Amino acid sequence: MANSTDRGRTVTSRALAILGAFTPAQPELTLARICRVTGLRHATAHRLVGELTCWGALERTPRGTYVIGLRLWELGTLNPRGLPLRVRAMPFMEDLHAATRQHVQLAVLDGGEALVVERISATDAIPVLSQVGGRLPLHASAVGKVLLAHADEDLFAEIVRDSLPRFTATTVTDVTELRTALAECRRTGVAVVREEMSTGAYSVATPITDVRGRVVASLSVVGPDPAVHRLVPAVVTAARGISRGLAA
Repeated sequence: MANSTDRGRTVTSRALAILGAFTPAQPELTLARICRVTGLRHATAHRLVGELTCWGALERTPRGTYVIGLRLWELGTLNPRGLPLRVRAMPFMEDLHAATRQHVQLAVLDGGEALVVERISATDAIPVLSQVGGRLPLHASAVGKVLLAHADEDLFAEIVRDSLPRFTATTVTDVTELRTALAECRRTGVAVVREEMSTGAYSVATPITDVRGRVVASLSVVGPDPAVHRLVPAVVTAARGISRGLAA
């Protein structure tokens, strides 16, 4: 729990702390919960929440709780890695989903995690941990490994500085093994992950590049088939189509 004091914190940092309290796991919060998560005093939180609500960054529900407002979504669509990328990617993602009937997801690098910006799923597809707006670890997800493989060495050093978290018995947590897997990803252009995030889930991912050839996103399919490598040609073809669209 955060330290319950406002001393030394700017108004901006307090407002950002309030917005940061909302997560995919906790998309709706009471004012009391916001105070507990941020460590802000009730009077301060009440004033800032009121201002954020008036501006549209937050919305108050009929139950008296708060959710993220549409004004933030509107601003988020201006990010070049958000809506423009999703618009270019969606036709190819839909074709890939129609061919595989499994989860198809698009992710970008955000800090030390892979941020899922779009996903298409079938109702009977295998349950997975990711969701739109959710984050995946770089070392244990296919999209994450692709993004990490093409990131700066400084990011790799930061990721492995502490012990890598283990999610299943097959999660790669050895630094040397991870480095080898990333090198293979760069060599082949794909990352194949078998039950590293959750038992029974297999995924294959490949990079999406912009007009300069820089990796700006990763496209993946996640399903229950251990022979997931058979989907590599379909995933690569879709990613190349998205990359051509971005280059154009």
